[in-house]
Parts: sequence; C-alpha cells; structure tokens
Amino acid sequence: QVQLVESGGGLVQAGGSLRLSCAASGSIVSIKTMGWYRQSPGKQRELVAGIFSGGITNYADSVKGRFTISRDNAKNTVSLQMNSLKPEDTAVYYCNAFIATVKVNEYWGQGTQVTVSS
Repeated sequence: QVQLVESGGGLVQAGGSLRLSCAASGSIVSIKTMGWYRQSPGKQRELVAGIFSGGITNYADSVKGRFTISRDNAKNTVSLQMNSLKPEDTAVYYCNAFIATVKVNEYWGQGTQVTVSS
C-alpha cells in the first residue's frame, strides 16, 4: 500500500508564506512525477506545480515567481514553498504522485487547507 501524507497548511495573512510537505510511504519502487493541486469551493481541482524525477518543474501561471516546488528523491518527499500569498490562493491543497509499485498508479494525499486572509 502507498500513502501520501501532507503537512504544513494553515492560516496566514496576505503577503505571508507557508511551506507544504508531502511524504510518500509504502512499497515504492520509484516515484515518477510529483505535484501539488488545489481546489477551492465551486471550482475544479487545478494543477499548482509539478516536478519530474529529474527535477524539471512546471507551474500554473498564477503562482509563477511566488511558489517553488522541490523534491527529495531519497526521502520520497515533495515540498511547496509558497511566498507572497494572496487571498485567491485559499484552497485545499492536494499532493499528487505517480508511483511505481508493481505498476505505476496515481496517488493523492488527503488534502491540507490553506487560508490566506486579506
């Protein structure tokens, strides 16, 4: 079994920073892409940032220059450093990963709430 466990959400004022972390555990052979998605009420879940196993990253236009995704392949973790937070960043943030066990499957974390007050 594979689990993704997130941490680091919370309440912050606009302009502040938060760091989200996600740890993958279980019978992992290798981890392909890892990423963060978010979903706010009434909206579809959207990609915030992704990172491939080789380190190539991609970001939603709305967070470029403010958020940084990183991963530690040795620890099977991915992090999202969020700076200059805006009220519109308020959402539930989900960790996502494509992980190879017997075969490659997609996994999701349980979600962590990020609230940015104005």
